[in-house]
Amino acid sequence: MRKTNLSMGQAEDSDEINLTPMLDVVFIMLIFFIVTASFIKETGIDVNRPDAPVTETKPEDANILVLITATDEIWIDRRLIDPRAVKSNIARLHAENPQGSVVIQANKKSTNKMLVQVMDSTRDAGVYNISIADQR
Repeated sequence: MRKTNLSMGQAEDSDEINLTPMLDVVFIMLIFFIVTASFIKETGIDVNRPDAPVTETKPEDANILVLITATDEIWIDRRLIDPRAVKSNIARLHAENPQGSVVIQANKKSTNKMLVQVMDSTRDAGVYNISIADQR
């Protein structure tokens, strides 16, 4: 009879669920995530975009456009230009419009040699504000 009383007592105790080990695991995981989250840093570059007001472009502020075609022809101001005359043409256009910059639109099939030659001629003409764009 005694055995039955003991087994009944044990059965009553085993009906309860012990949550202590589960809470320990939850707290350990919480501490782990808090500690590791403070060391995570996203890599990247902070970009500061200036607020550019929308203004109308005046004709005197227009850029000097230089077009290099796929066959390495140079077009300035809708005229075909010899590579040796790029410096003088850009110097003339820059003298007319000192605020403008030079935008070089090079075709993807044009050679790098021609692009560098036009950039060097532009710098020789005294213009250092040069932008390169892809021809669409």
